[in-house]
Amino acid sequence: MPLAKAIPVTVITGFLGAGKTTLIRHLMANAGGRRIALVINEFGDIGMDREILSACGIQGCGDDDIVELANGCLCCTVADEFLPTMEALIHRAEPPDHIVIETSGLALPKPLVQAFTWPEIRSRLTVDGVVAVIDGPAVAAGLFAEDPAAVQALRAADAAVDHENPLEEVYTDQLLCADMVLVNKADLLDEAALADTLGRVRAGGARAGVPVLPCHHGVVDPSVLLGLGLAVESDLEARPTHHDGPEGHDHDDFESHALPMPPVGSGHADPRALAEALAPVVQAGRVLRVKGTLDVPGKPMRLLVQGVGPRIQAHYDRPWRADEPRAGTLVVIGLKGLEAEALRTRLAEVVAVANKPESSAAE
Repeated sequence: MPLAKAIPVTVITGFLGAGKTTLIRHLMANAGGRRIALVINEFGDIGMDREILSACGIQGCGDDDIVELANGCLCCTVADEFLPTMEALIHRAEPPDHIVIETSGLALPKPLVQAFTWPEIRSRLTVDGVVAVIDGPAVAAGLFAEDPAAVQALRAADAAVDHENPLEEVYTDQLLCADMVLVNKADLLDEAALADTLGRVRAGGARAGVPVLPCHHGVVDPSVLLGLGLAVESDLEARPTHHDGPEGHDHDDFESHALPMPPVGSGHADPRALAEALAPVVQAGRVLRVKGTLDVPGKPMRLLVQGVGPRIQAHYDRPWRADEPRAGTLVVIGLKGLEAEALRTRLAEVVAVANKPESSAAE
């Protein structure tokens, strides 16, 4: 019998809140008849990205098409979780036409690509391409676009700093491994700021010749991203990164917590009001990312909250299912030393606020 054709795999990487999940929803909605399987690598105790995708109502986003690998990066759990998952997809009665892997925002893509050289899967799977999703406004604000030489000079002048910023390393390593870079949320930048941001991304780690494309809301034609045919696992030497040495990489600089939340009080039943109230609380903490769902009494739909830094968004995404508790939870990912209980208290106070009777009467 002829050997089965290798299934192409697209790795979608990007920093926290850049828009990876939104991009995947767009890909699924415009799959053009492809059977696409999703593998989601979630950093945290609750898989909110899986919940968001499976709730979107798009054909192909059902529970059987989404596999979640939680708590840690894929490259750290190759033998225990990643390989069995990929083998299960390969041996399905109807294997997928394409596999999309959404890495954790904290993950490094290169070690994951290296896993595709393992004998168990190397003849059946090939990495079609690595796509890095970048938060355009964040880069425009200089969060991850500093001149490396200038950063090194400042570091050398500061006796208190004895190691590189791990967040910057994660960002640049994702760019260095990418075959295509999407600068998302381009609609939030004017023409001059967008041009400057694209230049910063190219200068800040994107390899020569790699397309750097602006987009908004993750809207990119799937034919641009899928079917690159690059066999990335055979081209790793052309993708040098900060973490190629034997020391590898470490996630000890980050931590995540699933924080239970009370029902939303009437003062914040409007999603925009809630988002505006949550933003300063998140900004004041050591929080990089927040996402979760909240219960609004009297509303049949759950309120989805997502945000990076002070930019918080909230909207009703789907009705509560009869078999799930109407319990609010916010997952926060932040720098080590996050005071989770104090943060939970402050967030809960914001969520539970209610209009005072006299305020309601005055209106």
